[in-house]
Amino acid sequence: MDIILFLLLGIGVGTFGTLVGIGGGLICVPIFILFLSDGGVYPYFHTAAQIAGTSLVVVMANAMSGTLAYIRQKRVLFSAAIPFAIATLPGAVLGSWIVNKFSTPMLDLYFGIFLLLMSIIMYWNSTHKPVSNIMELPKDFQYNRTLGIVASLGVGFLSSIFGIGGGVIHVPLMIYLLGFPVHVATATSHFVLACSSAFGVISHFMLDHIIWVPAICISIGAAIGAQIGAKLSKKTKSKVILMLLSLAMFALGIRLILLGSAH
Repeated sequence: MDIILFLLLGIGVGTFGTLVGIGGGLICVPIFILFLSDGGVYPYFHTAAQIAGTSLVVVMANAMSGTLAYIRQKRVLFSAAIPFAIATLPGAVLGSWIVNKFSTPMLDLYFGIFLLLMSIIMYWNSTHKPVSNIMELPKDFQYNRTLGIVASLGVGFLSSIFGIGGGVIHVPLMIYLLGFPVHVATATSHFVLACSSAFGVISHFMLDHIIWVPAICISIGAAIGAQIGAKLSKKTKSKVILMLLSLAMFALGIRLILLGSAH
């Protein structure tokens, strides 16, 4: 029964995670905390590091599956994806070590507030400003590569320390700071997330943070869901993706504020 429930959870996580480019950890981490940690219905996890490490395995499976689908659709801008991915790696390794040694209630609180504000701005933009629905980049497209690389450093760190995947931050940064069309930003962010989560998982594995039964079962479901999400995204307008992403960020912000305030 546990395996079936984990598979179903994974399909839901993978579909939504790929559709909005967040990797699925946004859904996994709260469920792990509420139902699968000490005091929950099934106490699989005993530390924050185990929750983050196991969630990141699911994020990696979701991101890799979604990335393959986006590559087939030729929506990944590799000239940006590769340097951004390399930039996330130091942060991904550092985050996996810090989550095991460092309590971050204040970081939870302030980061949660930041996400709430960002989600409100994004929601307003998605409902008031026209957003391009183009699937490909114009030939003369340019962006600030240095800014993108610096942002990716932080994305890798936050992805690993929270176990949520960095797309929830990376996608809006690419859209609003670097000027990427929404569909291209979502696909390119997925490639970056696949790389950063893989390195984060290796670090968490070396530190023995991963509980393998839920990690494997949810990951299999997430890989299936990622293919569904990628197909749905082709039929979904950019404004709808932005609205979903802003709601996801709002929910994550609330979660982090509650975590930070509880200490």
